Amino acid sequence: MDEFDVVVIGAGPAGASAALAARRGGASVLLLDKAGFPRDKPCGDGIAPHVLDVVRGLGVTGLEEGFTPVPVLRLTGPGGGTVARRHRRPTYTIPRLVLDNRLVEAAAAAGAVVRRHAVRRVEERAGGVVIDGVIGARTVVGADGAYSSVRKVLGQPANGPGHLALAIRGYATAPVSEPEQRIVTAATRWPAYAWSFPIGDGRANIGYGEVLRGTPLSRTHLLDRLAALLPDLDVAGATDLRAHHLPLSTRRPLPARGRLLLAGDALSLINPFTGEGIFYAVLSGALAGAAAVHTDAPARRYLASLRRRLGRHLRHSRAAALLGGQRWIVDAAVRAAAGDQRVFDALVELGLGDGRLTPHTIGAIARHTARR
Repeated sequence: MDEFDVVVIGAGPAGASAALAARRGGASVLLLDKAGFPRDKPCGDGIAPHVLDVVRGLGVTGLEEGFTPVPVLRLTGPGGGTVARRHRRPTYTIPRLVLDNRLVEAAAAAGAVVRRHAVRRVEERAGGVVIDGVIGARTVVGADGAYSSVRKVLGQPANGPGHLALAIRGYATAPVSEPEQRIVTAATRWPAYAWSFPIGDGRANIGYGEVLRGTPLSRTHLLDRLAALLPDLDVAGATDLRAHHLPLSTRRPLPARGRLLLAGDALSLINPFTGEGIFYAVLSGALAGAAAVHTDAPARRYLASLRRRLGRHLRHSRAAALLGGQRWIVDAAVRAAAGDQRVFDALVELGLGDGRLTPHTIGAIARHTARR
């Protein structure tokens, strides 16, 4: 049986970050994934500066090499109001085909063993964990997505209606105008929105998603809504159209128990306000990998670091999602951001990083709500 200090299941951004952090702590690491790399993963591909901050802390630089920052975010509210302002820090669109492969290569360069393997069975045993009867680990990090096998071992069901979104993503020819990220929220089937994030090579990552409420959504419905919200794009000619589930952080499972830790989508770390998950993935992965190195109480260490690093933010993002369930509040937030750069920056921090609902932002939205 192969033995490792830490085994990471899933080699996406959360898993690769966990492997990097565990290697920096001196652990022997096995990084498993059912797919070979490079491989595509349906996603909006938006990479906020907070992501680069985390991976630089893990010793990885140049993740954004070859890609041009997108300077402007344009947000359209459900009532049609719009705000377009410059990002305070550079934001990128990097296809997951590239991003994930660069992170896996960085983990391998740091000394992690990378192996293609579809995990079927995870068993807790005295002093460790056994995977498929052939791999032994002192600690396992489950970074294996929304339907995580490690999450099942912890007795945690997948997210259900109201806490799970469905989105479709593809690539289309980007408009020739100044590069800007666009998010167009929908007035119907709220909460829902479409996006267009230019990559810089003449294409844009485009997509549409909405929260599931118990009624199945068809591919045709998703594409029709995408075309309706972004009529200037050639949705019919889009390539690589794939749908995917987004487990929202409004219903998170137990993050860890014993020697089993969850990170990224497996922990339902998708921002309910924006659908962003890459920052959460690399941050939770890094925290899980650092905790997994310790022989004593890795779960307790991980829980403490998660609370310290993301606890208040997650409470604020949940509150923002609850408030955002009212379309008129979103319209008021758009108007407030259009009139105040500080409000715009605070909303971006809340939606793409680890920001909070500041008193200034709440007051500005309240004032614009009163004027509706």
